[in-house]
Amino acid sequence: MEDIEDLLVGPGAGVPPGFRLPVKAAVGFNPKQRKKNGVTKLTLVQDSPAPKIPGTQTIYIKTFGCSHNQSDSEYMAGQLSAFGYALSDNPDEADLWMINTCTVKSPSQSAMDTIISKGRSAKKPLVVAGCVPQGSRNLKELEGVSIVGVQQIDRVVEVVEETLKGHEVRLLTRKTLPALDLPKVRKNKFIEILPINVGCLGACTYCKTKHARGHLGSYAVDSLVGRVKNVIADGVGEIWLSSEDTGAYGRDIGVNLPILLNAIVAELPLDGSAMLRIGMTNPPYILEHLKEIADVLCHPCVYSFLHVPVQSGSDSILSAMNREYTVGEFRKVVDTLMELVPGMQIATDVICGFPVDLIKDYKLAQVHISQFYPRPGTPAARMKKVPSNVVKQRSRELTAVFESFTPYTGMEGKIERIWITDIASDGVHLVGHTKGYIQVLVIGPESMLGTSVMVKIASVGRWSVFGEVIEILCPNSKDVRSHECFDERCSPCALSEEACARSKEQEPFTATSGWCSQCPTGESTTLLKNDLQQDNHRSRNLTGWFLRNRKNQSSKKMDLTSLESEERQIQDLGRPSAWSPVDMALLSGILLSLFAIVILFLNLGSRSLSSK
Repeated sequence: MEDIEDLLVGPGAGVPPGFRLPVKAAVGFNPKQRKKNGVTKLTLVQDSPAPKIPGTQTIYIKTFGCSHNQSDSEYMAGQLSAFGYALSDNPDEADLWMINTCTVKSPSQSAMDTIISKGRSAKKPLVVAGCVPQGSRNLKELEGVSIVGVQQIDRVVEVVEETLKGHEVRLLTRKTLPALDLPKVRKNKFIEILPINVGCLGACTYCKTKHARGHLGSYAVDSLVGRVKNVIADGVGEIWLSSEDTGAYGRDIGVNLPILLNAIVAELPLDGSAMLRIGMTNPPYILEHLKEIADVLCHPCVYSFLHVPVQSGSDSILSAMNREYTVGEFRKVVDTLMELVPGMQIATDVICGFPVDLIKDYKLAQVHISQFYPRPGTPAARMKKVPSNVVKQRSRELTAVFESFTPYTGMEGKIERIWITDIASDGVHLVGHTKGYIQVLVIGPESMLGTSVMVKIASVGRWSVFGEVIEILCPNSKDVRSHECFDERCSPCALSEEACARSKEQEPFTATSGWCSQCPTGESTTLLKNDLQQDNHRSRNLTGWFLRNRKNQSSKKMDLTSLESEERQIQDLGRPSAWSPVDMALLSGILLSLFAIVILFLNLGSRSLSSK
């Protein structure tokens, strides 16, 4: 089977989504020859379905793997939906199945094999996308199905159309990066997954993803900032920067990650209604930017959270993995960020079977534990295998160590600001995250999705904490970006580069402070716990806004008595009260004017009667 680019008429790297060429010019066939009564007949690989109007069918999309894969699926779903196709979570009612695959581990590829087999049994036309076909295009399991490569997702409509006609199509030739402004249907409408680059600069001996995603290719800063502006206007509450290695961003186009982050942060709403989450970064490419990254992570609109995979606690194993850093360098990354960023949370990955002292030292709240799977075509696949029973025993040992940690002990009773974006798997709780991206489960209506609220931590668990909502800061509405919900707990204080830099002389960060305690203007935005509790009962009306503005204008904290007194005075503005001297004077003037007018009319009337 040839790639579709080799069969298109004329030069160029493709056509816009939805553009139709004659079948012979647009796609390649894999005909099978069958002989009956000495006559050779040609049939298509797949049974041709009954003709339907293009764009009226229903598509089922199944996604495996990372957030980058999820973003690709959302872009493909957006294009199909824009063209008229219906999307369904029910595979049985769909006219075509699209499977977006992951090649990181053997179980992911096995899951792909299973769903392809089910699709064939159900006689469903199949389109396979993602890293598996891009990295292993000659797999036996992919015979007879259409394929769209990781850099060809902007042509998914063509592939689906031709597949529904019974044709097998393959688009795998690498080209320029897909545009960021393609239509998109988000799995979670409050979360935008924004790919900032594809591929990576590493050459890990065990990694198969590099075979699929290729060498580093970064999007321009202006393109990414433009996308951020658009999704914020759409009401998105979280923006996840995603790639195979966020830290390597821009090295192919002459920029770096801090340049991008500062440009994006400048576009985030002042009310804190949209948060930025920086994606996974490997240690080698963040080491030279630790201070700059820490400054960004300190910003009130950026989660104080970073995923930094270590993979092993042994330098010799890291060398065999070709990870290009040492355990000491990983420790430097973690120690520096934890020192400079208040409430910093680090997640990491470990391929089990290696020393666990590193995990014991840091007691990280999030550790993704994997067993090693030799991936075909990688150098590690040729290495001597550790017996599977040993691997499993090591996995159990590391898991037991990790699950013995209690990372959230001590949070009970604290007041935290969280951003709510999802519904928990139990269907009862809503899921929010603190600035450190600690998961907080709360009870509330679905209308709270997309809001930012203040909660009091009621209890803690191993994997998350439970909170009670005490105040909604910014309502979920189209005007959520307005300054009506603006107060000191929302404000990033227009942070300068050094505004959030922490030193031993500065005040420590507390859970109730919400943000950095220093602002470029010199004004303090730190809220004491009792101040917050006093504010909890305030409504978000004009009176509350006026009161908060007055409080903002003074750098001195008002005591409870004066605060309640001023609030009562302002609340009394809308109530009947005793007449002031000015009011009495105005009323007297009006009455005198009316009296004079009446006398004038009476005088004119008497003169008229006397003249008659």
